[in-house]
Order: sequence, then structure tokens, then C-alpha cells
Amino acid sequence: MNGVKTALLLGLLSGLLLFGGQMIAGRSGLEIALVLAVVMNFASYFFSDKIALATYSAQPVTPEENPEVYRRVYPLVQSLVQRMSLPMPKLWLIPDASPNAFATGRNPQHASVAFTAGILQLMNDRELEGVVAHELGHVLHRDILTSSIAATLAAAITHLAYMAMWFGGGRRDDDREGSPWAGLLMVILAPMAAGLIQMAISRSREYDADAASAKYTGSPDGLIAGLRKLEMGVERVPMNDASPATAHMFILNPFKNGGMTRLFSTHPSTEDRIARLEALRGDAYRLSPARAR
Repeated sequence: MNGVKTALLLGLLSGLLLFGGQMIAGRSGLEIALVLAVVMNFASYFFSDKIALATYSAQPVTPEENPEVYRRVYPLVQSLVQRMSLPMPKLWLIPDASPNAFATGRNPQHASVAFTAGILQLMNDRELEGVVAHELGHVLHRDILTSSIAATLAAAITHLAYMAMWFGGGRRDDDREGSPWAGLLMVILAPMAAGLIQMAISRSREYDADAASAKYTGSPDGLIAGLRKLEMGVERVPMNDASPATAHMFILNPFKNGGMTRLFSTHPSTEDRIARLEALRGDAYRLSPARAR
């Protein structure tokens, strides 16, 4: 059901972009919106991982670079990718004391998993395994591509709204005249609607990645303990230079959300995630790939 929901939400984003372009500037606006969506999705597909890793000054984790981190993390990741039938991702270290992690890359063959220095200090191996399995769950489900498309479509809608604000609606073309009132509504409502849809997509994918972690580690307990530590750790040590544009990538939102701001949060609440994970205990995971080893 989450997959169907995601497809519908992506369709809504695309439809909102095209509808907004037509309402602002008629047929020519529709064509501009379509070109904008294609260009931004192309750029996101090929370059979003490099941009994200550069944003956080990520360093390669190899036997030559960061050998201590490599000795701890590589065997753990290697075991999980074998169970999940995935290629080995590139590993990266983010020099930040705030605990967090994310996966990026356009497909499983070009995936990367990045850890902050803070999460490696905070977690034991069982908790870290739960976090890594969650991130590899995103790779397995190709969530990275999905979230990148959602983010770029939302950005395109917002950009289109700013264009309407600066250049105005109601330009006449061969077929019809755009509506200035529609342009005004686009400026006000479209970015808000795009943000809400993007966040809904992100939250759906988080639940599925949590379930993948429980399945491939054989128990939800490692991730449950990890999420509890992350919740406290992110609050105590905020991430330096965290970007709202990449917040959806992390296992836990690097920004605290409460009250009405949860509506625009990229992640479900930690309490909800833990409740769902606790419901996965029992028979469903006795024959999981991790238990069958």
C-alpha cells in the first residue's frame, strides 16, 4: 500500500506542476513546467548523491582512509548486503558530532551509505546494524530515486510559483489566456501543497525501511534501541550546517519538529516508528533471512 500511495503522491506532484504552469501562463506555461520537471529530475538522478555528500564534507571510508571506521563498519555492511542481495555500497564518514546516517545514490549499483562520527560513537554494533539495515532498505526499495524525484518536483513547483510572482499570471498565448487570480493562488498555495506531498512520500518510505531493518536483522530491537538513542542524541547535539533540502535523507530528521511543524516533517514521529516496529515482533520474523543464517 505504501508503494501505491507513493505512486499516487508523485502523480499529484507532477499534476500540480503542470496544472500550475497552465494556470499561470496557458499552454506556454504548461510547456515550461514540463521542461523544468524533466531537467530537474535528470539532474537529480545523476548528481543528487554527489551534492549531498559534498554538502556534509563526507570522507571515504576505506582501509587507507579512516581505517578504524572501516574495520568496524565494513564487515557489518557486508553481512547485510549479502542477506539483502545488494551490491556493496560505498561508505562515507561525515565529520559531525550529531548522530545520524543516510543512504544516497541513483540505484543499488551506485549507492552510498554515510555515517556521522557521532552515530559511531553513540551506538553499539547491534544498534548500528539496525540503522545500516534501515538505510540499505532504502537502497533495496529504490527510495533514494523516489525521494529525489519528489524533492525536485516540489522544488520545480516552488520555482514556478516564484516565476509567477515576479512575472505575473495572465500572459496570452495562442490557445488561451492565463488567469492572474490562478497565478496568485499558485504563488501562495502551490509551494505549501508540494511540501506536504513531498513529506508524505518521505514518511511512507521511512516506515518501509524500518520494516526492512527488522526483517533482515531478524528483530526490530536493534533499530528500536538505535532510534531512541538518535532521538536523544539529535536533541543534545544538533547537526552543524544541516540543510532542509537534504533532511529527508537522514534516518532521523536533523531538525526537531513539534506541534504543527510535524505536518511538514520529512519523518514520522519516533514514537510512531517504534510502535510499528514493536508490532513486528513474533512469528513474522522467525524465518527471516537473518534467522536462517
